[in-house]
Amino acid sequence: MTKNEFVQRFMLVEPFDYDSLSLKRLSSLDHNQLRPAAVLICLVERNHTLNVLLTKRAAHLKHHPGQVSFPGGKFEQSDKKLCNTAIRETYEEVGIPPSMISVMGALPPIATISQFAVTPFVALVDANYQVKTDPNEVAEVFEVPAQFLFSAANLFHCHFQLKTATHKVFAIPYQHHFIWGVTAQIIEALQRQLSHFGRINSA
Repeated sequence: MTKNEFVQRFMLVEPFDYDSLSLKRLSSLDHNQLRPAAVLICLVERNHTLNVLLTKRAAHLKHHPGQVSFPGGKFEQSDKKLCNTAIRETYEEVGIPPSMISVMGALPPIATISQFAVTPFVALVDANYQVKTDPNEVAEVFEVPAQFLFSAANLFHCHFQLKTATHKVFAIPYQHHFIWGVTAQIIEALQRQLSHFGRINSA
């Protein structure tokens, strides 16, 4: 997937809602009490194709330890807006300065079991960035080809029963990594948004 292909598909199609079954286990949350947070979906162009930057969270963290995620974190009042939260957290976690980040847009906020409302922002990142991780938050930084990550063929799901409700969990295995949870939910929604552009053109 090239940068131009992604930009065209992302900008010309409205973001999709998250899968309703995957959100069911959060139905008891009071959404008015959720704390705002943001993540950055960093797109890096290499050899005319796109990669997506992901991190593996440190094992000692209180929320989602050891999980693969997009860089990001909770909103601070000094951020003034959520987009700035995503940019600031990306710099703090992996060392990419704001000058190397160009935000294109956002997806709808998604609730988490840790009681955050997370807004994902999509951005192009200069390929010359140098990783400088905060070991207190990040155990590993890696890139995944966008063609792989945004292909529905590489996304798996399973259903499970919790009390009387059926729930859905998404997952994407990549090399020695296992992408699941909120990160996989975000990727699944973005997959549908990007593929919808192709269906419009072929109609």
